[in-house]
Amino acid sequence: MSTVSLRSRELGVNRSCHPGRRATNPRLTSHVGSSRLASKVPQRLVTGAEAYSVRYFAQDFLAAIVTFALALGWLRLMDGLAARGMIEPRLSRKIIHIGTGPLFVLCWLLFSPSPAARFIAALVPLAITAQFVFVGLGWVRDENAVKAMTRSGIRREILRGPLFYGLVFVAFTLLFWRTTPIGIVALMILCAGDGLADVLGKRFGRTPLPYNRGKTLEGSAAMFLGGLATSVVMAMVFQAASIFLPPIGLAAIPAIALIALASTIVETLPLPDVDNLTVSATAAALGLLFF
Repeated sequence: MSTVSLRSRELGVNRSCHPGRRATNPRLTSHVGSSRLASKVPQRLVTGAEAYSVRYFAQDFLAAIVTFALALGWLRLMDGLAARGMIEPRLSRKIIHIGTGPLFVLCWLLFSPSPAARFIAALVPLAITAQFVFVGLGWVRDENAVKAMTRSGIRREILRGPLFYGLVFVAFTLLFWRTTPIGIVALMILCAGDGLADVLGKRFGRTPLPYNRGKTLEGSAAMFLGGLATSVVMAMVFQAASIFLPPIGLAAIPAIALIALASTIVETLPLPDVDNLTVSATAAALGLLFF
């Protein structure tokens, strides 16, 4: 083979090219192309923990601070009004019961889409529930809280209804979070529904239930309608924010109505001090069936 042909092959000259056109060396072209591609590809994969710390930690931290400030501010406002005699302690207790849930659940929208966000969010009701325990056990003196959250004015009463209420919030935040309506519906029925049943039942109740004279038909109607209305409104808010997976529509309203009805029936049972547990458990169990 001639020296010229060897030199041509080394330089990658294609004899089939048009005269005067110089062909490119495939090896050189491949090397240049891969270099350009490599410059566009990250040199190291970012782990899940690193991605969370970089993208979401600040958002979730700030969201938790805002949520805690709003929840604690709401509690302190009601405590102060009750201590000053501006509202009755029983009414203050129920206003806390009704308002805390929607306020806390709406703050879920502030958190990041990270799977770890629910754990940070759950720290808020956990911290407030720990405060309930400290006050109920007498480790922390807070007479305003005792007046606002108990019927009898005895601090250990906080270790029943209010404690169960807080534990339900912690559990449902961790178990259901915001991608499903199950926890949201259950918490709205527990907060608005159960709270309105007591407030409106005491004020307008005229028809005692035959199997529980302490409950009235009017109070039960208030629970059903209040729980249904707040659940539907809150579910539509999260649906509009494209949070639910899979999404829900107006077709979910009959299911929510059945959950509210069953929870209302359970609330009428003569089970004092544990209705926060029985109502929420009923709503969650049916939510798992329907959603």
